[in-house]
Amino acid sequence: MALNLTAPVRDFLARHHVMTLATQGGAGPWAAALFYATDGDALVFLSAPGSRHGRDIALQPRCAATIQGQEQDWRAIQGVQIEGVAAPLDGDDRDRARRRYAERFPFVRPEAGPDAIVRALARVRWYRLRIDRLFFIDNARGLGQRQQFDAS
Repeated sequence: MALNLTAPVRDFLARHHVMTLATQGGAGPWAAALFYATDGDALVFLSAPGSRHGRDIALQPRCAATIQGQEQDWRAIQGVQIEGVAAPLDGDDRDRARRRYAERFPFVRPEAGPDAIVRALARVRWYRLRIDRLFFIDNARGLGQRQQFDAS
């Protein structure tokens, strides 16, 4: 399933590093800020499986995410709103996510990170957020301008 994202959307995702992931679980809705890396039309991230959002994903994989800058001028606001499905990764998919993430965040490479990071990485789970729908907000094109991209 391809989203066929435009260059401005791909550039936006490449310039930013943190998404806010919104999940729903037994304790209600939850949001968590997480580093991400792109992997084709998906986002990959890591988290402890026992974290609240990790437990929520295990119960209900449908989730949402946002990525935005911290602009003070409304004309400079850009951001994405995402609907999708998050899932833990194993095997080759997990290894690919690790590589993509390490390309973006060198501090997670075993040879680069301090022992504390290496130990922490041994306890995390790798996830992929498969994007079903993405909205790109770009106020530089006018207030409230938004493009929709759906997986086909």
